[in-house]
Amino acid sequence: MSRQEVDQLNEIERMDKEHVFGTWSYQSEVSPTQVVGSDGMRFSDAHGNEFIDFSGQLMCSNLGHSAEKVSDAIAEQAAKGAYFAPGFTTEVRAKLGQKLAEVTPGDLTKTFFSTSGTEAIEAAIKIAKFYTGKDKVVSRYRSYHGATYGSISVTGDPRRLAAEPGIPGAIKAPDPYAYGSTLDPMESLEYIDEMLMLEGDTVAAVLVEPIVGSNGILVPPAEYLPRLKEIAHNHGALLICDEVMAGFGRTGEWFGCDIFDVEPDIMTMAKGLTGAYQPLGATIVNSEIAAHFEDNMLTHGHTYAGHPVACAAGLATIETYQEGNLIKHAGEVGEYLGERIEELAAAHPSVGDTRGVGLFRGIELTKSSEERMPFGERSDKLAKGSTVVDQVAGMAYENGAYVANMINTLIVAPPLTITPDEIDEAIAALDVALKVSDDAMVD
Repeated sequence: MSRQEVDQLNEIERMDKEHVFGTWSYQSEVSPTQVVGSDGMRFSDAHGNEFIDFSGQLMCSNLGHSAEKVSDAIAEQAAKGAYFAPGFTTEVRAKLGQKLAEVTPGDLTKTFFSTSGTEAIEAAIKIAKFYTGKDKVVSRYRSYHGATYGSISVTGDPRRLAAEPGIPGAIKAPDPYAYGSTLDPMESLEYIDEMLMLEGDTVAAVLVEPIVGSNGILVPPAEYLPRLKEIAHNHGALLICDEVMAGFGRTGEWFGCDIFDVEPDIMTMAKGLTGAYQPLGATIVNSEIAAHFEDNMLTHGHTYAGHPVACAAGLATIETYQEGNLIKHAGEVGEYLGERIEELAAAHPSVGDTRGVGLFRGIELTKSSEERMPFGERSDKLAKGSTVVDQVAGMAYENGAYVANMINTLIVAPPLTITPDEIDEAIAALDVALKVSDDAMVD
């Protein structure tokens, strides 16, 4: 930031910049914005601006900013008992475990609670290795699974590079990405099949996001995930589904894997589990894996495993989804969102591809209407400065809509409570913003 830009920060923003690390950033470029209020779909900053939250912050505020039942549950549990060691239980922890067994697919039945998605992945990796007695995990290049050492090792996102070599046994596979890959999505599956064969009987699990989130909102063909599970099991490996971003109604189903009628052996979740009202992650396993640890030690734990206040938030969040019929609503209003995004694509030549389901959508940009020429490259995740995609998101922000962007894709993932009128408002802001990328095209 220039001296002039720093001077434009208020006292709280300058204090934060001086004393708090910004995430995934060159600290010289960090420019924090102080948020002072929020209500429903909207939040406001200290400079008098209000924004419609068209990405649910980091694709996690599934209930928006006014979920009173969740707020009340947090306060009630904090007053009743804010923390007890994991060797104790509470009513909210037990009921949340039971509730997750009810809403997750098939035989998934027993949960380890942590505090974030990355910790949920750490638990899944260890459980898979303990259960199978094998050491390797196959994941994909266009993926994000977290920032701690195990989860960043199985992440394909280029942000992993600074942390490498990481944990041993992390192997990357190609993705179901028709728009930007040399392999057809189903060809990428056969590649994974061959990988597992060549690795011999050494792979504990195949780990995937059923719908890839921050690396592009990649939706595989309907037959992809069922076939992937078959391939994994044929080679004695488990299937782990990372539902941290796609889970809890964002796709119009409870979980991304529900779209494909697939029950993973292990599932991880966070974000929508509490609608971001409390930090809470969860790793749920099927009954066979759960039974294994009756007489084999689960050598894993956290001080805050099953934190009562976080569990209270999780239980109230799931009840809010159910009582408000929000999963169905997300599917219905998600169809309207998809239609409006297609209208944007038709009006703006810089929209190269649109993808997604429900309220989980991606808009990928291109410099050329004739071929895929991305404005943002994977290497930009590690570079200073801004891209055209950043500038498009910035223009949407100036026009009152917060839209996250990752590499070359704008990520649209609003709270499940959004209405068609609110969608129209945010689409209008994007309509103005996309003129930035239209003007930057090479043809």
